[in-house]
Amino acid sequence: MSYTYTIIDSETSATLNLQHHLAKCGEFDCVAIAENSAEGLNAILKYTPDIVFVNLNENAGSYFQMSVELHQYTSNLPIYIGISKTKNHAYEAIKNNFFDYWLLPYDEFDVRKTIMRLTKTMPQEVQAQTICLKSYRDFHYINTNDILYLKADNNATEFIMKDGTINHAFKTLKTFEGQMPKNFIRIHQSYIVNSDYISRISYGKASCTLKYKKQQLPFSKSYRENIDTLKKLLTKNAISSLN
Repeated sequence: MSYTYTIIDSETSATLNLQHHLAKCGEFDCVAIAENSAEGLNAILKYTPDIVFVNLNENAGSYFQMSVELHQYTSNLPIYIGISKTKNHAYEAIKNNFFDYWLLPYDEFDVRKTIMRLTKTMPQEVQAQTICLKSYRDFHYINTNDILYLKADNNATEFIMKDGTINHAFKTLKTFEGQMPKNFIRIHQSYIVNSDYISRISYGKASCTLKYKKQQLPFSKSYRENIDTLKKLLTKNAISSLN
């Protein structure tokens, strides 16, 4: 199981170091980085990450207050992991229901133990199966499993379905980027694709091929990181002939 995460830390080097350690585990996908509690709260509400890593070396009180304040806005609360150079804030972290507390410098063994605990603690995510497309007083409900990809159409979005039909929504593609289940990946300024239907990724042609009608969708350099993450996930779940 993979997890999305947000880092709240004002130190760029520390942030990069944490990402490096998490990348070794192959279980994490960074959705946002914030420098303070205000930015952190906004990122959590916007991206709803599974885990929030908080550097408690500075302004620890504001981060504990942020975790309390979050209850006012959402019931979809993330798991918090505190990070610090000392144990000074460990007791306060426990009182605020932090899942774990890591001491710097990072210890790979501690990171892996936390991942194993997460796997046992967090239930397998149940993805939303239906999305409602609203237009004035018309409500259209479609099964997300039947969607091949989303395509931008000026300020509207087209939902391309497995059966060849097209459904329209009068909202931008960006609006749906954070609302779709996690198997939907943004690969281009104009496309969000259902990764369950990708049969091929060609870096040479900068395109993804779909299982249905062998349709090809381009991916752009700005979303190359998403493609790399998708490739790793698909490869991980496949029987590979690569040496």
